[in-house]
Amino acid sequence: MTSVQVEQHDKTPGEGGAGEGGEGYHRTLGARQIQMIAIGGAIGTGLFLGAGKAISKAGPSLILAYAIAGLVIFFIMRALGELLMYRPVSGSFSDYAREFLGPFWGYVTGWTYWLFWVVTGITEVTAAAQYMSYWTHDSFPQWAYALIFTVILYAANLISVKLFGELEFWFSMVKVTAIVGMILICAGILTIGFSDAADTATVSNLWNDGGFFPKGIGGTLMTLQIVMFAFLAVELVGVTAGESKDPEKTLPKAINTVPWRIAVFYVGALIMILSVVPWTHFQPGVSPFVAAFERMGLGIGAAIVNFVVLTAALSSCNSGMYSTGRMLRDLALNGQGPKVFTKLTKSGTPLIGTTFSAALMLVGVWINYVAPGKAFDYVVSFATISGMWAWIMILVCQIRYRAKADRGELPQSAFRAPGAPYTSWFALLFIGMVIVMMGADKDARVSLYCAPLWGLILGLAYLFSQRRGQGGDTSVKVSLSVDV
Repeated sequence: MTSVQVEQHDKTPGEGGAGEGGEGYHRTLGARQIQMIAIGGAIGTGLFLGAGKAISKAGPSLILAYAIAGLVIFFIMRALGELLMYRPVSGSFSDYAREFLGPFWGYVTGWTYWLFWVVTGITEVTAAAQYMSYWTHDSFPQWAYALIFTVILYAANLISVKLFGELEFWFSMVKVTAIVGMILICAGILTIGFSDAADTATVSNLWNDGGFFPKGIGGTLMTLQIVMFAFLAVELVGVTAGESKDPEKTLPKAINTVPWRIAVFYVGALIMILSVVPWTHFQPGVSPFVAAFERMGLGIGAAIVNFVVLTAALSSCNSGMYSTGRMLRDLALNGQGPKVFTKLTKSGTPLIGTTFSAALMLVGVWINYVAPGKAFDYVVSFATISGMWAWIMILVCQIRYRAKADRGELPQSAFRAPGAPYTSWFALLFIGMVIVMMGADKDARVSLYCAPLWGLILGLAYLFSQRRGQGGDTSVKVSLSVDV
């Protein structure tokens, strides 16, 4: 049996209105902000930068890889949506793992997702500092940019969740505008025939150079970890559940936009770019957007893309500041973290948890100071596997929830995942295949080495907390008991 906190299970979907949420948070994130948080979560540096390496490995078949992975992401998000409509809480993945799998799994999920965003925050603030050197040419130290960005985003997250939402809205707007602009320019070249790329621009570029699978099916499969990395953070909309004004309306609407977001921003953009520029012109480490602009003879393209990827990096770091404080508070509320993390400011932000996480992100400033050239590589390896852990927990918990709801033990969600549990099992198998592919790639294999070590640390920490009577299974109040 699993016991969970009364304040979390007494809530019904949508409770709290626009004011005070059931967990003490303020429900101030509106539909406009939730929509753009959901869109921004699916568009990051993985598309603007990482796609160059993936194109060189798979050629045009990368389009198919993004389409299939996008379908899996939709299954994951609909599974999350079903859980959110059953019980919308900011603890989200950790809270569901605690209810449907047991206290230990909630502990592991909460701390792993927290670490994912701390590591991602370090990575992205490092990347943002590197992007600034495009304009300053090392006249200003890279570590100073990292420090400035960290402090500004930390302050913004402490002021109010509404300010966080506004920042994410405008960050996402920049990314969306850039992609839509690129699609329109490419469409114009293909139809009207302007720019330097007009002579070679043709849809047949998708199969002319070695066919649609120039590196074979194996080459396409080896790009899956790059593709899935690009989608990390799409689940962030689940963390906003406790602070959404009208979660039973805004969250399903945001989740249902996943298919067209992926179709337009990934599949559509890649079809257009690879039609205008043959895939053989793309190189690892070079943004496909920059390469496309250069091929078109638009010299300003590099500056535009640099601004966009700077925005994407700051957006990701901003999301990290937001989610880490909420995850630590959820752990503390359930006796699985220090009680000091439960404290909220008058504006409803988790002061101590956000401050603690931001302090750890300052490690990125130190890394930028001692090794600015290698900073990004030092911290990026763990992000993919830890981020996918949240997806695995979402799917497993949705399968457990659906089984209990179908037996009448729990109320049915108003937003049922279509095809579940079969779609959830398919998504789990796909993630398992991606993990296998990561093991076969020497560049990605380091992530798998880190995971068992982190698991061992969490296991020992959980046993220690249990011995001290702080494991979350004896000290929390009971309002709903669930067989696991």
